[in-house]
Amino acid sequence: MNRIARVFDEMRRKGEKALVGFVTAGDPTVEVSMDIVKAMCEAGLDILELGVPFSDPTADGPVIQRSSGRALKAGASLTTVLEMARELRHTTQIPIVLFSYYNPILAYGVDRFYTAAREADVDGLLVVDLPPEESAEMTSAWTGNELALIRLVAPTTPPERMASIAEKASGFLYLVSMTGVTGSAGLNLDEVSGVVGSLRTRARGIPICVGFGISTPDQVRAVGSLADGAVVGSAFERLIEEHLHDPALALRMGEAVRSLKAATLI
Repeated sequence: MNRIARVFDEMRRKGEKALVGFVTAGDPTVEVSMDIVKAMCEAGLDILELGVPFSDPTADGPVIQRSSGRALKAGASLTTVLEMARELRHTTQIPIVLFSYYNPILAYGVDRFYTAAREADVDGLLVVDLPPEESAEMTSAWTGNELALIRLVAPTTPPERMASIAEKASGFLYLVSMTGVTGSAGLNLDEVSGVVGSLRTRARGIPICVGFGISTPDQVRAVGSLADGAVVGSAFERLIEEHLHDPALALRMGEAVRSLKAATLI
């Protein structure tokens, strides 16, 4: 059983939902970013999403766009992210998922990337702009199936497409809570509830996590009543942006994780 499956099994036994936390790797610097993610893991994060900085993050709102800009300016790259994941394994065993656009992986080399990700003990990959119909170009170059390929489902996804996406997914299904980009306001829980219900019947038992627009403990609690986990990203990056030069930034991030994690108790 891989780490991602183990987390969701543990959450079910404990009566909790998973808190998935996203940060852009290398923001604001690689050194500070390592301190941040270590503090987040120690504070109780269940799954870490390390964002690969990219120059054209079209699915992301302004907050995460700026975080990618800062990370790139600091010299971060896909190689840097893999090195960070490798170093994290010395201090934590929580699942690490890389969140990337396809371009950095393609430029790196898809077969080389798979080998490097496994050597770094990465557990999963989410490629935001690679639809299932096109992903064989990447996965056919993989030499194994140890890396979970997490798929995105939108609120506008038709039921029959939900089923085809779930058939090719592993780890968990990432349900985007709304149309728009990360960090958007206006979380509609009634709409999310309907989509989760439709997706659940087609998910083949794969856990469902909801992301986009989730930033407060109340929202995490509400989403947890519907799905298996909540993904928080822009709220963490907003906190980084507001305290870029604060020596207590890592501590602040740990406190934010503890507050949100407390809301995952059923």
